[in-house]
Amino acid sequence: MSTVRVSQTADTDDAEHEASGNGKLNGHAAEPTAHKRRRATAESMAASQKEISVSEFFAKNRHLLGFDNPRKALLTTVKEAVDNSLDACEEAGILPEIWVHIESTGPNRYKVGIQDNGPGILKKQIPLIFGKLLYGSKFHRLRMSRGQQGIGISAAGMYGVLTTGKPVKIISKVSQRKPAHYYEIQIDTKNNKPEILNGKGEGVDLSPGAKGVDEMKKAGIEWVDTNPQGHSVDHGTRVTIELEAKYQRGRGSVDEYLELTAIANPHVTLHYLDPEGKTRTYERATTELPPEPKEIKPHPYGVELGRLAEMLKQTPAPTVSQFLATSFSRISPAIARRICETAKVSTRMNPKKAGRHEAETLFRAIQETRIPSPLTDCLAPIGEQLILKGLRQVVPGEFYAAATRPPAVYRGNPFQIEVGLAYGGAPTSQRVPRDTLQELLAQSDERTLRQFLINTFSGLGAESADKILEEAKVGTRVSPGKLKAAEIDALHAALHNVNLTEGQTMNVMRYANRVPLQFQQAACAITQTIIQTNWRSYGLSQSRGGLPSGPISVMVHMASVWVPFTSESKEAVASYPEIQKELRLGLQAVGRKLGMYLRRRLKVRQEGERRNIFLRYIGEVANAVSDINHQDRKAIYDQLMLLAKKKTAEADTKLDDRGRAIDEDDEEFGDNVLIVDPNETTPPNAPV
Repeated sequence: MSTVRVSQTADTDDAEHEASGNGKLNGHAAEPTAHKRRRATAESMAASQKEISVSEFFAKNRHLLGFDNPRKALLTTVKEAVDNSLDACEEAGILPEIWVHIESTGPNRYKVGIQDNGPGILKKQIPLIFGKLLYGSKFHRLRMSRGQQGIGISAAGMYGVLTTGKPVKIISKVSQRKPAHYYEIQIDTKNNKPEILNGKGEGVDLSPGAKGVDEMKKAGIEWVDTNPQGHSVDHGTRVTIELEAKYQRGRGSVDEYLELTAIANPHVTLHYLDPEGKTRTYERATTELPPEPKEIKPHPYGVELGRLAEMLKQTPAPTVSQFLATSFSRISPAIARRICETAKVSTRMNPKKAGRHEAETLFRAIQETRIPSPLTDCLAPIGEQLILKGLRQVVPGEFYAAATRPPAVYRGNPFQIEVGLAYGGAPTSQRVPRDTLQELLAQSDERTLRQFLINTFSGLGAESADKILEEAKVGTRVSPGKLKAAEIDALHAALHNVNLTEGQTMNVMRYANRVPLQFQQAACAITQTIIQTNWRSYGLSQSRGGLPSGPISVMVHMASVWVPFTSESKEAVASYPEIQKELRLGLQAVGRKLGMYLRRRLKVRQEGERRNIFLRYIGEVANAVSDINHQDRKAIYDQLMLLAKKKTAEADTKLDDRGRAIDEDDEEFGDNVLIVDPNETTPPNAPV
């Protein structure tokens, strides 16, 4: 059948109309013509298809990496740089000392500088690390580390270039006797390659020693050359990124991130200079580095069928038996032989000749064979004692408990759960000075004062916010930035005067490989497991489907060779059943200790009230008995006092700083508990 070619010119409109009206043209049926515009063909569609680089993809989808708004972009930039610095220092066996400088350079524009005392970076590696996405040493390495994908710091630099046009500036020193390397870099997003802008595309080398420091100062290159103790910083790396951002204190801020980092990394010293020119130093609580995690091979239970088939083709091992024993952890020659026997595959078969059928039978045989769990020396947990120290240093409270679970496995990946708990003490809202409150109100972008209170102060729920606003006699829908001086004074007084113990909600601090997780709390397995735990049995009030109430903070840390994050921005842990089980057991361990403490404290208070009732009437009883029996009133009174103290002896119970009852060794809370004087609930270094 011949076809009618539809022309777009006006000369053929009449002919086309006639053909469509008669239904025939030259004796042949005419094809329907619903649209006049040309349709795409397979050839034209193929011509328009092209490869997209990973840099170009993330440049258009930067929200996937945590750059979805200016405030969060500032936090993500600092977080990625600090995490890289901590990893580098620990891997080199250096006690980390990190400088974080944030400087305002214009409206909604900030310059972020992060420097460490790590081993430095080789010259040829600097452009690749900071100017190429998905480049790093941690993706294929099965050992605990903060970074995983090789995206974070290069993506932060890409965001800076996109929003300000300013390149990333990096200076790195590996030794005092070797030259420092200075680069100005931006990413070629079309090709995912670094572009070096200084030194005619080669970067600049600076002289070693004091001469190089002078050269940096003359060139305007920022570098902290001495620490507060007066020691020279002879090696390390500094990265400077200028970006469009917004600085704001409170929850989800850079300030909160550094405080949480100090808790989970008590071996680090952090020097922080904020955009307002205020400095703060988080001193290290220990001089012991965490144990160095060892790299392990993948566990066979965590390898999927497609990956197994690929490994069979790529292995240099001459036989299937040797392939199993050398490619996986915890497979001995004897276990490899059992797997081959179960799969009915020869142990001497060449792995490269294994087809789809052999790979599938080997995969099923691995699942059916009993294989020991993977080694756990690839993990470096914080430890219960250091968790107690970190919590005590930052979080106010009167009772602290910690628990570290034994290592477990999900999808063949070893992981370990640690839980810390702090109870008591004033919430952050009751420790904020008046000047700081005024600054927070001015910086807030919340629409109402009620939202400001809930989203600014950790652990302060809707019920507590309503109590504060009622006490201050300020409207709930008033804009935070429009409060007058008298209203701010009333709000500040209400923050300190209102009893928030009942309305205060649990403050949850989430960590993955010692890194704080500050966003997507509801989507995280940690939060979901806390909500599902029955805290009423431990003496706390809890509504159904919500966090428990009370002056309590819970810290949960997951250490793993591969943390299953729910997105590339690494803000929430996925809900694997194995992970949730260990989370539940860890929470129950510290919950039981808290329940013992609260029950004992309640009993002491009840016995004290009971004794007060006795004391109120002992004098009258002694007088009446003396009159009736004609006996000495003082002797009767003394005997009644001894009896009252004996019956209410629990009121005199005193606990030491380990939670044990003094002179009563049989009653104690167990190990990894710290109890402080309730009248001294604010630690010396607690943030406000």
